[in-house]
Amino acid sequence: MKILIVGGGMGGTILANNLARRLCGEIKSNKVRLTMLSASDKHMYQPGLLYVALGRAATDELYRDQASLLEPGIEFHVDPVEEFDLDKNQVKTKSGKTIGYDLIAIATGSRPVPEEIPGLAENSINVYTEDAALKFWKTINAFRGGRVVITVGVPHKCPMIPPEVTFCLYDFFRDRGLADKVSFHYTYPIGRLHSLEPVGKWMQGEFDRRGITYETLFNMKQIDGAKKLLQSEEGSEINYDLLVAVPGHRGMEVIEKNKLGKGGWIPVDRNRLNIEGRQNAFALGDTTNIPISKAGSTAHFEAEALAENLAAIVKIGAPVRDYDGKVFCFIEAGKDKATYAMFNYNNPPDPKPATKSIHWFKMAYNQLYWASARGLL
Repeated sequence: MKILIVGGGMGGTILANNLARRLCGEIKSNKVRLTMLSASDKHMYQPGLLYVALGRAATDELYRDQASLLEPGIEFHVDPVEEFDLDKNQVKTKSGKTIGYDLIAIATGSRPVPEEIPGLAENSINVYTEDAALKFWKTINAFRGGRVVITVGVPHKCPMIPPEVTFCLYDFFRDRGLADKVSFHYTYPIGRLHSLEPVGKWMQGEFDRRGITYETLFNMKQIDGAKKLLQSEEGSEINYDLLVAVPGHRGMEVIEKNKLGKGGWIPVDRNRLNIEGRQNAFALGDTTNIPISKAGSTAHFEAEALAENLAAIVKIGAPVRDYDGKVFCFIEAGKDKATYAMFNYNNPPDPKPATKSIHWFKMAYNQLYWASARGLL
């Protein structure tokens, strides 16, 4: 049996490693062939970009060779897929190869699209790519005062980035002696401060305590860079001196080009993760259209459930468990405190007061991530 994993991010890597261990006997006896196709030979710890943006980490700390993270028995190729033919159970790669499969899992991730809002890419900073994080650091390092506006588009990757960026910048400028020279204003596109209502309520208390003002029901329309003016679809206008964006995201272009899902989001069953109408094709992580947080932990927990099911399909011919919507996200609440949100389809998060101990646990996880990617945590 041929199992193909498309995408070498967190979801694809954990899935591949988990499968390799569950099916080690079948792989050794050539009953199963497990292949991963990736667009890069490097694996990046994406949450680390926040620390690059704040001057707390160097970019080379974020990378490992992808092959070094994979279990023996996984055939790894840097050869991204360009065409999916799910009806024929095959894909075509950039190199021109046609690769067939019996089971496929797509974990191609997502991408920020600030260019979809006129003026946003040119007049704001964000933390979603290496170049953007470096620009972010250079910009805040040179900033000497004024109004900082944090504006959020949806959907976006990493649901806790809006509060994290806000709290971390608040402490950053206070540490630089600029507390009396910098003010903060936060906008969010729905009628609360966060898509997760309990997180939004927690944020409101923290914002009020710090004197951070906010406006909800604010959907970005355009930015006038010359006037330093942010305008919303609702007719509101906000002046800024420094514009910090959490841009909206789309799925990867290859998903859109192959018409696998509107906006690049592949429709899947929220429990079994199979692509709608198909029993041998699956998607996980940011790639899916499931309306839950697009976070590394989402991909992690989905990968564990899907690995168990794919191994069961190989061994007994049927899946054996459901993904329950489990997500766990740390929330940096400044330079040295953090809390977390843990939830699933049936149980909402309940953020606790931020503490130094949770912050240091988060710092430790930044290093433990590589063991997590190997599926060892």
